[in-house]
Amino acid sequence: MALKTLKSRNKKDLKWTKIIIAVLSTIGLVDTSSITLKNWGLFNSLSCPGTENGCEAVLNSPWGTLFENNQLNIPLSLAGVITYGSILLLSIFLSLNIFSRQDKFNKILWWLIFLISCASSVFSILLLNIMFIKIKAYCFFCILSAILSISIFIISMIGAKFESREPMFYRGFIVFLTVLIGGLIWSNNVDPSNAIDISKSTEKVSPAITTSSSPQKINFAKFLSENNIKMYSAYWCPHCHDQKQLFGKKAVKELTVIECAKDGKDNQYKLCKERQIEGFPSWEINGEVYSGVQDLNDLAIMTEYKGDTNFE
Repeated sequence: MALKTLKSRNKKDLKWTKIIIAVLSTIGLVDTSSITLKNWGLFNSLSCPGTENGCEAVLNSPWGTLFENNQLNIPLSLAGVITYGSILLLSIFLSLNIFSRQDKFNKILWWLIFLISCASSVFSILLLNIMFIKIKAYCFFCILSAILSISIFIISMIGAKFESREPMFYRGFIVFLTVLIGGLIWSNNVDPSNAIDISKSTEKVSPAITTSSSPQKINFAKFLSENNIKMYSAYWCPHCHDQKQLFGKKAVKELTVIECAKDGKDNQYKLCKERQIEGFPSWEINGEVYSGVQDLNDLAIMTEYKGDTNFE
């Protein structure tokens, strides 16, 4: 009788963990899908709770994109969509109870959930460090994704009930080490502070802009230049890079950007001194200077722009 009760209790525990993993992965799928669709322009806006422009700064940073060219843009959030989608499918297969707990295929499904969530947790923690240390911004959706990944990882260890702890620790450590090393290499490669000017090593340049520009942003940038509205910048200034990232690669080329650093490429150091530019970035609008990163919609109001302001 006691043996039957124990087996029944184990069965309920396993069912409980499957349901929780399915729910958490669904939330993660919605979270990362929303970011991806917004990045592709299919969502007009994405409200980020608790912070102003924090999500934009993080998602439009160099770390927010896996790959981009003129035809293709693959945001980092797409990796999250694939990860959470895979875990959701695996948890659904487990919930169907097609195979017994001792079946080999059932164990493989649990191993896959464990290893995928382990990799996702390690990478999420790495991204949180980048967000707070490198980007210095707060993104609710990114923190939520990290919490979900770690929660799924912990629950997978409970639900899988691996017969031996040694393979779990060994395989988990291998995944941890692989993802950590790969993530650090990737982070270092996309870090704008590591950008090098190959053509003229003595002239310092700003980091490359990695975000894409919508037609609305390009038209707005043209309007600013045509109306003699200037952006004062310094190659070493991270906030200047953030401002340019809001415009995107193509739109920045249309802006009138004044390099103020004395050792910067094509600098206009004397002009910056004459205008008494002390903070970067700064915008000169109708003779007035406004310092700090400006939201594009706010900048449109300040410049009395009458065009399409759907900059999302």
